[in-house]
Amino acid sequence: MSEIHEFFNRQIKLWGEETQDSLQDKSVAIIGSGGLGCTLGIALGASGIGNFTFVDFDEVGVHNIHRQIGFKVGDDGKYKADVLKDLIEARCPYTKVTAYKESFQEFAKRGLTFDLIIDATDNLPTRAAINEYCIENNQPWIYGSVEEFHGQVCFFEKASYEAVFQINDRKPNGIACPIVMHIGSLQANLAIRHLSGLPVKKDVLYYLSFDQDGVLQNQKFNLPTN
Repeated sequence: MSEIHEFFNRQIKLWGEETQDSLQDKSVAIIGSGGLGCTLGIALGASGIGNFTFVDFDEVGVHNIHRQIGFKVGDDGKYKADVLKDLIEARCPYTKVTAYKESFQEFAKRGLTFDLIIDATDNLPTRAAINEYCIENNQPWIYGSVEEFHGQVCFFEKASYEAVFQINDRKPNGIACPIVMHIGSLQANLAIRHLSGLPVKKDVLYYLSFDQDGVLQNQKFNLPTN
């Protein structure tokens, strides 16, 4: 068995060497390197995606570390995208990461192409810009958001984010670390199924939350498509 196949042995048992090898040719852009971006980067990097792009102009702050699992004390002041790049490449030698320390609007002007774009941002105007860019370029993308003890995920293909959500500059309330990891993990699962050629239900909004009695609710809604 080759070194790379030994590394991904448990995944190869899931879908075979050919599918695993195909992931080396996949390219993914993750917009945002905070809580969701950390979980996505670690999960998908460890899955063998060949090329990653991280887009984030922000620096690590002490208040980020509790919920952004790619960072540790001592990383504050460093660019989030750079720290994640070093972490992912150290964990998986078969993954190449490029970090862009800029806004999505600046990044979009580069005209790069990807197999998948994943939203890991925390503000609505940037998500609206991602949605517009992906519609114009016929680009599939995965949305995710978290707040308090609830979150949402959707694989957008034909539906429009702006047709469903009101766009404003509202900032999220407090966030618990486990729900960030939970939503990021769900995004990563949708991404790896898509990239490996497994079926993925598109344009369905998944909403996960705990009710007042602490019961986990899992709802899904079909979104209107063009």
